[in-house]
Formats: sequence, structure tokens, C-alpha cells
Amino acid sequence: MLDKNILKKAFSTMATAKAMTTLYEENFKIVSKYVHATSRGHEAIQIATALQMLPQDYMYPYYRDDAMLLGIGMQPYDLMLQLMAKKADPFSGGRTYYCHPSLRDADKPKIPHQSSATGMQAIPATGAAMGFWYKENIGIDDKTIKEKPVVVCSLGDASVTEGEIAEAFQMAALKQLPILYLVQDNGWDISANAAETRAQNAFEYAKGFHGIEAISIDGANFTESYLAIQKVLKIIREERRPFLVHAKVPLLNHHTSGVRMEWYRDDLEEAQSRDPFPVLIKQLLEAGFTSKEIEDIEALAVAKVQADFDKAQLAEDPSPEDLFTHDFAPTPIIEEVGEGCPEREDKVVMVDCALFAVEELMKKHQECLLYGQDVGGRLGGVFREAATLAQKFGDERVFNTPIQEAFIVGSTVGMSAVGLKPIVEVQFADYIWPGLNQLFTEVSRSCYLSNGKWPVSMILRVPIGAYGSGGPYHSSSVESVLTNIRGIKIAYPSNGADLKGLLKAAYYDPNPVVILEHKGLYWSKVKGTDEARTNEPSEDYVLPFGKANIVQEIWEQEAKETISIITYGMGVHWALNASKEMKDQVEIIDLRTLYPLDEEAILKSVKKTKKCLVVTEESINNSFARSLAGMIQEKCFKYLDAPVMTIGSENLPAIPLNSVLEFTMIPNVDKVKVKIEELLSY
Repeated sequence: MLDKNILKKAFSTMATAKAMTTLYEENFKIVSKYVHATSRGHEAIQIATALQMLPQDYMYPYYRDDAMLLGIGMQPYDLMLQLMAKKADPFSGGRTYYCHPSLRDADKPKIPHQSSATGMQAIPATGAAMGFWYKENIGIDDKTIKEKPVVVCSLGDASVTEGEIAEAFQMAALKQLPILYLVQDNGWDISANAAETRAQNAFEYAKGFHGIEAISIDGANFTESYLAIQKVLKIIREERRPFLVHAKVPLLNHHTSGVRMEWYRDDLEEAQSRDPFPVLIKQLLEAGFTSKEIEDIEALAVAKVQADFDKAQLAEDPSPEDLFTHDFAPTPIIEEVGEGCPEREDKVVMVDCALFAVEELMKKHQECLLYGQDVGGRLGGVFREAATLAQKFGDERVFNTPIQEAFIVGSTVGMSAVGLKPIVEVQFADYIWPGLNQLFTEVSRSCYLSNGKWPVSMILRVPIGAYGSGGPYHSSSVESVLTNIRGIKIAYPSNGADLKGLLKAAYYDPNPVVILEHKGLYWSKVKGTDEARTNEPSEDYVLPFGKANIVQEIWEQEAKETISIITYGMGVHWALNASKEMKDQVEIIDLRTLYPLDEEAILKSVKKTKKCLVVTEESINNSFARSLAGMIQEKCFKYLDAPVMTIGSENLPAIPLNSVLEFTMIPNVDKVKVKIEELLSY
């Protein structure tokens, strides 16, 4: 038998959740302006879990978990502010749906932002657990906390069919991470039922992951749920290993306010027979509560819900100005600091500048770690960009992951949330696509949709570009896709000094940063790329984002035609070599970062030269380069003596393996030179 105080608190919370569902239905025309879902039927397992969470824990609820949020101490008023998208919504300031929490209160479990996409939270949640694993392994965890933190990831059973769930489970099992996957199984995936959508339930599925223990319980029975969760949490806190609890529950309300259960459900009577509310009332009576006491608790809950609803309706909506806050957290790196080109005996190749930058950061900051495919001790990266780091810092700080781009990218959300700074790698730009789901949905939107509470501080390194017959799966350029993701910063350096300075700036930036590193510049093995070798900058050198570099400057001239070349990465070297015989006519702007973009430097140069060529390695159609050219045309139209032109790769689906075809596909010095001459003579 559970303690009477626990039962009373549980019933009060459940009565509150039930009253909210009832009130929302009674006021459907008011509350259905914005879509919502409720926990009706799921309350017992949610409350049983919530009541046992501690402030040091991390939780990842999903969109049906309003009873769980009430259980950790949120008030109906708090949730209703989000229900009606009000300015004072404590989670998102009116930016995201009901029951999409993000919370950083000192007295409650921490809830980083997560999206609506079902199952997506599993990877960030597992990343948070991996963060605890890392901190404990290297001894930087908080020793003053008596009970070690756990991560709880709440999932619907239908979401367990997602491939990214398998990636999360795999890493949790492999690393033995302190996480509870709480799977609420109501038998429905919107209008598709379990028989249509899955070969087994989550309990059965988890058996395939050696190292994850799983149990299946009646999630509609509060006492059974509380005791099961109590036992599981004790194991995770003490033994630091993953667990899955499969809780069978009925869905007693609509999938969402926009998808009504009466449209398609044929099991409503059976589901109603498993309602957790009367089950808990029976347990209260068995514990000695009178019917009158139970009725009074419920009446108080109903009155509280109504009062909070009336109050929430009167709350202020966001103002138009509120739209423009928290897209990024402020960065401390706003000026170039340190020596970018100190006197050195020898110049250093670009890949070594990056390696030295990461090594210096890891020496200085224990929160810094590096992981990805093949970056561990045996290889140190396929380009040797992580060579010796595992030997110097240990396998807990520099380690290999499976071939899981989604996990590599998405885990940084959880890692960052627990106070770490992960540097991760996708082995080739061609393989970033599985990671885009996490990059777009979880990484890029976290700061904005949490109203500034949870910026994701991470660095994603991506080797990019065509070099040495890499073929169709190791040569792609992807910047146009990345620059369409708002909420991330993107660097694309052309030389070692810039790469080191930008890496350092990225580390101290609290926002997500993608650094595109051209493989052909890593070792300066491509003819004409010697300028990518530089004197290694000083250890304290940082280069702020959004500051372009004039790598070849000219003065305004009357007697000769002049142009500005706007470019980045390998394009800088094509431009330098193509303009060798006309240096006084060609100004070259190296963007260095694609977002933020140094519009001021670009426009100043173009207004001076009157002509502009944008050089990229990407195919031009629908590209970042063409968008950039459009911006220049729009803002410099009255200064131009010719259309803004672009040059890039041929508009074909892939870069062929054959060296002749590759050479034909991508730009080169001669092609850029022809384009320069065409524009000068326009």
C-alpha cells in the first residue's frame, strides 16, 4: 500500500488533468484555435513518474503528457497560457503547441525543448544521458548531489517504429546510459491501430537491444505504475544503465483537438473500461479515504481549473516585436582577438590548424569532447583531422560512434543541455542527410522555441566538396540546404588560419555551428591551393562570425573595368589564380561565414567595382550563390554596370567518379577566368 500523501497528491493531480480535458471539450470553440492533445487515459503512469522526479533529472515529455507536467509542479494556468499561445507562456512565449514544454526552473526537473515529431526526442534525450555518462567517467559530475540524475524519455508506442529510436536504443545499450524510456502504449497511431503499424510492442522490441532491461505494466493502475517506476529509477540511479517501461494505457480523448476519436475509433467502450480514474478512487478508498474526502479533492481541482482558465483567457498575447527575439543566444565573440598570422618557421596545412584548435580547446575545457565516425584512436578521422586526440585525452573524450548521422547530430542537443560542448563530425557532406531531421527540427529551433532557455551549443564539422575523384557519394556540396535552416551558424573557411579562428569562435558561441571544411584544401594537394597553408594562429586567436575578408583589394578606377568576386572555400583559390594577370581589376571577397553573412563588406565592394561575380562549387540552380546574387542585384541595382553573374558546377544530379567527367562537372581556374573576362567586357 502506498503512503496516503502520495495517493492524495496523485488523485488531486489526476482530477486536475481530467478537469482540464473536460473543460477544453466544453469550450471547444475557444481552445480549438490552436491544436492540442490531452493525457486523458494516460494520467496514472505519467503522474507516477512525475512525482518521483528530482530537480537534477532531465525529462523529455511528449505532446500528450500534460498530467506529467502537472505532476512535477506546473499549474493549470501555466499550461493554459501555452494552450492559448499567450505571451506569458512559460515554455515558449506563445511560439509552440500545448504540452510542448521547455523548462529550466531550479526546483523542477529540467526539460529541454523538443519538437512535435513523434520519437524525435529519443536522440536528444539519449544525448543528455550520454552527457551524464561522460561527466561521471571523467569526474566532472556534481559530487554534492546524493542521488545521481536520470533522464526520462516519454514516447508513444507507435513512435518506437521510427528508425531514430533504434539509433537511440543502440547507443543507450552500447554505452550503458542512465535513461528510462517510458513508452505509453494506447494501441493507436492517429487512425492506424497497432495491428496495422507494428510487428511487436515496445517491450518485445527492446529485447533485441542487449543491455536494455524492459518491463511491461498496466499504466492505468497508479499504484502498480508508481511501484514499478520507483524500482526502475532506483536501479538507474545506482547502477547507471538504461531501462524501458512499456505501460499499457487507454486513450480516452481525441488524438488531438483536430482529429476526433468518433471519426474512426471502434474501441471506445473497451478503452473506457480501463479508465485510470476510478481505479485510483478505489485505491484511495482502500487506503482509508472517505467518499466525501475524495469528492472534495475533485471539486477543488475542478474549481482551480476553471479559475485558471478564466484567468488565462485574459492574459496578453505576444506583440509583433516578440517575433524577433531569441533566434540566437548572444555570443561573446564579436571582435577578432589574438594573432592570426604570427611569425613562424613553417606554414601549416589546413587540417592541422583544425587539429591544433581542437587540441587546445580540449586541454583548456573538460566540457569539450569529440565524437563521430572513425575519429577514435585507431584512425583519428579519415582525413587524420582527429589524429592523436584519443591518445592524448582518452576514449571517453574522443570516441567512435556507429554510422548514425541522426544520433551524432541530435545527441548534441542533450549534451549541450547538461552543460557540455560537443564537437561532432559527419564523415562526408554526402552523408549529412540522415542528420538533417535532427539538425532542422531539434538543433536549430531549440533556442527560438524555448524562448531563449535552451540554445544548443555544439559544433558540427563537415568535410565537403569534390577532390581527387571522390565520386558521387564523397564529393557533394550541401551549403544551399544548410543555409535554408534558420537558427544555425555556418562557416566555410578557405585557409587554415581562418579555420582555426572560426573553430575557436564556434566553441565560445552558445549557438549551433556547422563548419564546412573543403577536403581539397585540407592538405593543399590540389594545384593552386598553397594559400590554404598559413602560419598557425596563436592559441588565443578567435575570428568572429559574419566578418568577410578582402583577400584581394583594389581601388575604385575610372580607366579600367573592375569586378568583385564574392566567394568562399575552394572558390577563393579559383578566383585568386584566375585573376593573377588582372589583380588590379578584380577584388575578391572571401565570405568565411555563410551565416551570418557580411552584407556590408559585399555591398561596399560591389558598389565600388560596379560588377559582380559569385563563385561557388555548388550547382547554380536554386542555390545559395544565386540567392546571394539576387540580394546583390536588389541592393546594388543602381550602381551596377552589368548583371550579377554566377559560376558553379553543372546542374546535374551527382559528381561522377571518372576524373574527366569530374573535371567537366565542377568549376576550375580556367572556367572562372573566362567568366571574369566575360563580365569585364560586358
